[in-house]
Amino acid sequence: MACSKILSGDLPELLNDIIQYFYDDFSTLHSCVLVNRLWCRLAIPLLWEDPFSIPTQNYNCIEIYLHNLNDYDKKDVNKYENNNFFSSNTLFNYPSLIKCLNTHKIVNAIEEWVAAPIEKRSIYYYSTSPTLIYKLLLKVFVENKARLNAFEIILNRVIDFQCFNESFEFLLQNPNFIRNIKILKLEKVSNLTKIYSLLKFLYSNCNSISTIFFQFQKNFNDKLIEKYSSQIIYAQKNLKKVLFDFNEFPLYYSLLSLKNSNCLNTLKTIIFHNVNFSNIVGLNEVFEQLNVLDSIHILYCLSLNSDFIQQIIKITKPFKLKSLFINELEIFQIETLQYLLQKSGNYLENIGLISSEFNQKQLFEIILKYCTRIRFFDLPGFCDQNIHLAFKLIENAENNLNYLSLDIYNQLVLQGLGQLLPVKLEYLNLSIMTSTSNFKIFLKNSQSTFIKKLLIRNEMQVGSEDILPYIKEYIMKEKRVKYLAIKEDFAEESRDLLFLRDEVKMFESYGIKVQNYCDLRIQIYNFINKMY
Repeated sequence: MACSKILSGDLPELLNDIIQYFYDDFSTLHSCVLVNRLWCRLAIPLLWEDPFSIPTQNYNCIEIYLHNLNDYDKKDVNKYENNNFFSSNTLFNYPSLIKCLNTHKIVNAIEEWVAAPIEKRSIYYYSTSPTLIYKLLLKVFVENKARLNAFEIILNRVIDFQCFNESFEFLLQNPNFIRNIKILKLEKVSNLTKIYSLLKFLYSNCNSISTIFFQFQKNFNDKLIEKYSSQIIYAQKNLKKVLFDFNEFPLYYSLLSLKNSNCLNTLKTIIFHNVNFSNIVGLNEVFEQLNVLDSIHILYCLSLNSDFIQQIIKITKPFKLKSLFINELEIFQIETLQYLLQKSGNYLENIGLISSEFNQKQLFEIILKYCTRIRFFDLPGFCDQNIHLAFKLIENAENNLNYLSLDIYNQLVLQGLGQLLPVKLEYLNLSIMTSTSNFKIFLKNSQSTFIKKLLIRNEMQVGSEDILPYIKEYIMKEKRVKYLAIKEDFAEESRDLLFLRDEVKMFESYGIKVQNYCDLRIQIYNFINKMY
């Protein structure tokens, strides 16, 4: 395909395909900008479609956007010591390139920019408010005819509410800015004073959304919010993915909207996160109607009891459960879980279950019997008497296993694990409390395994030795990982390898990138959302 494009003279199209591959690799995209005009023209839109998500310390993009203010708005912002700041021209119409707007991220960026030392900014100001900058940025985007692809309204803090409320009427007056969005995310918006107007606006103006995220918290008028949110679902013509993150929020209307909507032949993925399935009826009727549903995920939900399972069992179509994570499995739930895995275990790819010592053996046996496609295994801990079953789970999943997270406090388990690991792993996260001699045996036994992302959380005891020399010898020098994170937990403090500059430089000299443990650690919610 690539050769045919070159021979036919479609080099720009080929280059565009290549650069699109680096859409989230910001350092590479910055390098592309410097190659020549063509590369620059292809890379700049990717760098500017979601600039507030790019890690930075200055957010100079705000200053560049403010170049586009009219004279009246410039006076409204501040007094300027640098009179030539706004007169300079920019090479691109940067405001028109924005495609993703996350309200929380843009507020954070404004706050950091406003708080930056004066010498680091081109604009010298005296009393600029974040709400004013927020509103003016939206105005710049709209006036330059930007058209959003993703609109994420996330209101975590008071300042988030203030900024959004101040700009809400402006959005209502300019529906074209968000009319054609493909991704909609509403998070923690239940207490927004204009929540009903917002929901009405969305279902009246936006009908081409393919991905919807709803995270509502319980308030005094749940039914009205749920009714309006269900109308957003009902209005869509090409909905492919929906995520419900409701806590105690009722789910009836939203599920009913799926049953009676335009998405019966388009919806492929449903993710339930923190949903309480208590008193929810008609699940089987909803799933029967969804003709192309290919991916169902249940993440840390409540009330997965016999009432829930009975509804699932009644479904005549395959129930393609791809992910199942449960915080704590009660003894009485084992039989219920067996029915669920008996129906869906062959589809299950990601699993994490916290069980007690009383039902762990039975749980492991059920997984071994029904689950043959495990790609992500989260085993937070297991009893000594179940070590052989835990090993068998890992061994049976070897052909598909790509992500593994384990808590290991038994010396023999750590030693044996090294011999069980597949030749290649995308991700291995180990929480350990062990001696250096046992850790050395694990490293020796796992020498044939390449791990793209290796995370180690070491619980240090009095007299514990440093494991870093062994990691250098068996991991660093052998170049067996691409990304590394190590966190040592002491009684009253923690230490992250990332903050040891000399050590970080040494690993980098071997092509290994050291990252913060918490940043590299997979968050299940984000992982499932990104993968599916």
